[in-house]
Amino acid sequence: MARVSRVVLFAVVAVLVACAAGAEEGSAATFYSENPIRQVVTDGLRELETSVLQAIGNTRHALSFARFAHRYAKRYETVEEIKLRFDIFRENLRIIKSHNNKGLSYTLAVNEFADMTWEEFRKHRLGAAQNCSATTKGNLKLTNVVVPETKDWRTTGIVSPVKDQGHCGSCWTFSTTGALEAAYAQAFGKGISLSEQQLVDCAGAFNNFGCNGGLPSQAFQYIKCNGGLDTEEAYPYTGVDGLCKYSSQNVGVHVLDSVNITLGAEDELKYAVGTVRPVSVAFEVVKGFRFYEGGVYTSNTCGNAPMDVNHAVLAVGYGVENGIPYWLIKNSWGAEWGVDGYFKMEMGKNMCGVATCASFPIVA
Repeated sequence: MARVSRVVLFAVVAVLVACAAGAEEGSAATFYSENPIRQVVTDGLRELETSVLQAIGNTRHALSFARFAHRYAKRYETVEEIKLRFDIFRENLRIIKSHNNKGLSYTLAVNEFADMTWEEFRKHRLGAAQNCSATTKGNLKLTNVVVPETKDWRTTGIVSPVKDQGHCGSCWTFSTTGALEAAYAQAFGKGISLSEQQLVDCAGAFNNFGCNGGLPSQAFQYIKCNGGLDTEEAYPYTGVDGLCKYSSQNVGVHVLDSVNITLGAEDELKYAVGTVRPVSVAFEVVKGFRFYEGGVYTSNTCGNAPMDVNHAVLAVGYGVENGIPYWLIKNSWGAEWGVDGYFKMEMGKNMCGVATCASFPIVA
């Protein structure tokens, strides 16, 4: 394949990342607007636009694609790859615009995944479909405590910052650490960041598969039996499968037990999220979800059977928006995705199986 010049290579180095904030002056939706994109000469953007036009011609959406590549520091090695990614980008623009024209309860927008096919995204960001046998019979003890109408655990300060799993299907580890970090902060009054990489490398004996998926319920059992989970600082994240380097000298948290929500029981899940603390949940991600921008997500194409869950996240609250009840959920695709790294999922229909695999830990 033909090699391209240094500029056309999209060798977008760290200095270009710094200008991403400047590209945020408008909504991400401006990236697929049919209106001409104004020329902003900053940190090589004009040169990048010129290079893209040389590679793919002055076609519709070419400048939008150049600005997308600039904002997200994309690297393409050849002219052929630029053309391929541009074609994928255009198709994803079509999907986004088609959805938004329907005026549904949520909107989509261009984000860092807009040059990836669904198959690529699924491979790098989602785990294999999981059967959550742990929740077939739940062990949550309900009381007469009044469940609040709305809840947002972020206001209490126990929800840790949004993280980014990168190109590894390790979402289950981030759901696990998110639940543990919240439980630790609630119990001890201070924050902690825990190791996802230890789970990726070490929890395989508990039916987890590193970058190919797993379940928080199984991760909690691993941590309980293993003696604890290291801190992030002691066992940092690499985003690739590796050899287990766990050390009991660096344990940040111990799990005494875990509580499983009965499969599909959203009333139990609401009780737990409303009165106890954030809860690990899993659901089925389908194609359009990766471009979620805001609103209450709903779908008639995702399933609700246990085998369908392919992504684990953290339910941190719930509420009502425009008459639609929703779950407030923390994702692990970075703080730029969705609404500061969060999304809202319709409540009351076990939407996409959100209540099929829910659990939370008891820590020490």
